[in-house]
Amino acid sequence: KDTLRVVGVPPSTRVSVPGRGHGAARLRGDGRAPLLPWDRFSAWLHCICVVGFDLELGQAVEVSGVPKTLWSDMEKLKTSICYLSFPDSNSGCLGDTQFCFRFRQGSNRKSSQGCFLETADRDAPPCLKREQGHYYGYVYFRQVRDKSLKRGYFQKSLVLISKLPYVTFFHCLLKIMAPEYFEKQEPCLEAACNDMDRWPAPHPGRILTLPIMGVVIKVRIPTCYDKPGTSQLVQSGDSLVSIVLPTIHEVDLFRCFHPVFFHIQMLWELVLLGEALVVMAPSPAESSDTVLALVSCISPLRYCSDFRPYFTIHDSEFKEYTTRTQAPPSVILGVTNPFFAKTLQHWPHIIRIGDMKQKGEQPTKQMKVKKLKNLKTLDSKPGVYTAYKPYLSKDEEIIKQLQKGVQQKRPSAAQNAILRRYFLELTQSFIIPLERYVASLMPLQKSICPWKSPPQLRPFNQQDFMKTLEKAGPQLTSRLKGDWIGLYRCFLKSPNFDGWFRSRRKEMTQKLEALHLEALCEEDLQQRIQKHTEVEAVDLVLKLKDKLTQAEREQLPLQPGTLPKLRSHIEALIRTLPEDLQGILHKPPTP
Repeated sequence: KDTLRVVGVPPSTRVSVPGRGHGAARLRGDGRAPLLPWDRFSAWLHCICVVGFDLELGQAVEVSGVPKTLWSDMEKLKTSICYLSFPDSNSGCLGDTQFCFRFRQGSNRKSSQGCFLETADRDAPPCLKREQGHYYGYVYFRQVRDKSLKRGYFQKSLVLISKLPYVTFFHCLLKIMAPEYFEKQEPCLEAACNDMDRWPAPHPGRILTLPIMGVVIKVRIPTCYDKPGTSQLVQSGDSLVSIVLPTIHEVDLFRCFHPVFFHIQMLWELVLLGEALVVMAPSPAESSDTVLALVSCISPLRYCSDFRPYFTIHDSEFKEYTTRTQAPPSVILGVTNPFFAKTLQHWPHIIRIGDMKQKGEQPTKQMKVKKLKNLKTLDSKPGVYTAYKPYLSKDEEIIKQLQKGVQQKRPSAAQNAILRRYFLELTQSFIIPLERYVASLMPLQKSICPWKSPPQLRPFNQQDFMKTLEKAGPQLTSRLKGDWIGLYRCFLKSPNFDGWFRSRRKEMTQKLEALHLEALCEEDLQQRIQKHTEVEAVDLVLKLKDKLTQAEREQLPLQPGTLPKLRSHIEALIRTLPEDLQGILHKPPTP
């Protein structure tokens, strides 16, 4: 059975922090950010796990160097983590294998990373915001022959657990850490944790230099203000920098989609609409890469349903996701166990992926969509098994362009860039009419009165939106023909639309709050208060204090100088009141 050990910050840096709960970081007296042990480490990782296979011990957990606050919500999930950290026995993964998985958070408590990442989250693009209800597990698995062991093989995984979807970055990190760990064991992990506890927080837009075990990684985390499809990290001439990562999260789309090359546009539709999809692959590496490629193909739109890059029969959601008593949920599953070929036979869309190791062998002839009844085992031929009929006509241009690249032996990176640009432009063509319509729901700025509540957004009306498509639809930016109206109708019922609209509505509501606060700050409040009673003056002060608290808590998009101006207004108003009231109003609010 699998055994799980958890390793964290070295014992030399451990301290007892009385009363310190999740997210309870405190400022020092000089106002600087806290530098408690684990704070910087926790901004990047939740913990580091070592999963081994032991015939005698069975499942056991040894916690070394991780505070209970970091591991307690994992305790119930240790069995899932053990199974998810190992390939299925049929995968035959000899040597070193890297993959990732994703699983539900065990409790609803706020993560200790929150104190560092709330500001960073605001500036991150949708696909890179930290996960609220899920963790990622990034795995480096080694299986080699060892006659000294009863099983005949050495099998062990080093696993990084994090809320951050930085797939490329964490895989790069594991390539540095895991070989060292397998050779030198725990001391080198302690050194790595020590290095990470000195890293800066993962703030979007900043170029970060991250030393780890004698190697220096240079990365830049994208922001939501970046132009989509561009990288702003240039190669460094710094001799101290060992690795420059051009991306922290993107997988190679062209490599992942080559087994189902001719169906990329249909797969984009299925992901956009939040359809139930299962990817059947020969190994966790192919499974997880393909699921991540599917999720990212609708970028910059965030995929809002559940997805599991690697899913096993031991997962806590196995019964929930494989039941036949109700329709399959909106989820993308990546599986390798042949058992799923039978268990998920009732799913509407199944993608069978072959071995991706032969990168040069790209498909050169058309593959038909296969009927679901033809999928009987995991050994079935690669392809897409579905009865789905796409809303849009097939784009032959992108197929020809990529086929030409294969014939001319175009570099894989260039093929990947072409395909990523294609998906980006397709998604933007689809989302621009929605963005334009939603922007029209915003009240005019002249309707904002400082002495009334901020105006409300007008509700989203599906019929009104559909009317705008005739003159301002995707035909303005896309060459594709087909039933765009039908695609929009289906999308408006999907979790992806719900998640996108909730996010846009929140942004626009905060913008209205910010405009209202800025208008209020431009008023001569002292002159106005002279016409009101003392009770009304106190009421205004309390309301302004609430506005200030809300602006700081929600980080409203205010013009520079607005908050200092609001504080000076509040202070000036308080000075006009009697001394006893001044003392009461100057007291900090009770937490």
